Amino acid sequence: MKQRLIALIIASLGLVFGLWQAPTAYAKATHQVISTTKVSKTGYMKKANNTAIYKMHGAANNTKIKKIGTLSTYGNPTWFVTKKRQVLTNGKVKKYYYVTKSDKKVKGWVRTYTVKKSKKSFTNLYKVAKSKLGHRYVYGAVGPTTFDCSGYTRYCFNKAAKKSLPRVAQSQYSAYKKVSSRTAKKGDLVFFGSSTGSISHVGIYVGGGKMIDAQNSGVKNERVYVPWWHAVGYSRPVNFKA
Repeated sequence: MKQRLIALIIASLGLVFGLWQAPTAYAKATHQVISTTKVSKTGYMKKANNTAIYKMHGAANNTKIKKIGTLSTYGNPTWFVTKKRQVLTNGKVKKYYYVTKSDKKVKGWVRTYTVKKSKKSFTNLYKVAKSKLGHRYVYGAVGPTTFDCSGYTRYCFNKAAKKSLPRVAQSQYSAYKKVSSRTAKKGDLVFFGSSTGSISHVGIYVGGGKMIDAQNSGVKNERVYVPWWHAVGYSRPVNFKA
């Protein structure tokens, strides 16, 4: 009887040990940079408040990735993307953008799907505007290869900010908030003519007393205050971020 009891105890212990499994030892994630390429500077915004920003350092075949915060910590500024990167993490390819906060005080890497292009970034507007430098002026033309002055501003705002401006310069001035030359900022429209009621030309203000516009000699960068132009006012169709 005693021997049978001992046998049952041993059998029970064997079953218990047979069912027990040692805790799984999870290996640390391994990261390997596959590629890093420069991209044209473009403004982006965060998609969600929990969008993480990371620091990457170390060798390409043994990169360390550390979360340094979330984009929401810094409010809702424009983040400028200048590089993109592919990283192999535990056999899976992940894509990142290198972002810099508009005031240049914060920078790091974010997953590409966590941000979206900003529709209110002056950088995006200027990128579209300068892509047409040297294109011919044709009265009544609205692009994409030839422009008159208001056709050009209308084209740029539509492409960069999905903003549909009125067709002619006078209407573009009348339709939007007026700003003074002292408070004018990049992305505002600057108008020319004999008066605010008789506007004959419009350009995109790019800061520093300069504009980019479509005029008789084509699309070009030039100064606002010169003898052959008479600036009469500014308007702000979109409140662009730097």
